[in-house]
Amino acid sequence: MADKILVNFIKQARKKGFSDVQIKKEMDNKGWPLAESEKAFLSLQPKPEYKNQVTLFLNNDIIKTLQKRANKNLFTLPEQIEDILRRSCMNKRTTPKEEKIDDRLLLAFSRHKK
Repeated sequence: MADKILVNFIKQARKKGFSDVQIKKEMDNKGWPLAESEKAFLSLQPKPEYKNQVTLFLNNDIIKTLQKRANKNLFTLPEQIEDILRRSCMNKRTTPKEEKIDDRLLLAFSRHKK
């Protein structure tokens, strides 16, 4: 737990326009231990909205394709990407023996290993 005095000191100094580097220097000059200073600064960091976030870097062609699919499904682009990821995780992989394929030609050209 961060020291409340330090947390308040940081808040007040930030309001007055001091940078974090200047604040840390002043805390060091006053004799505060570095570990306590770091705890105070960490306690003031904003908490992330989501615990698990993923960053994707997609080229423009993929984004256009995803946007078309999202519009068709009445989703926003992030909702469409989330839906694709959710479905890919939820789908159970089956072996060709478990599949019910009526057409032997489809089975011959299937991506599943025999």
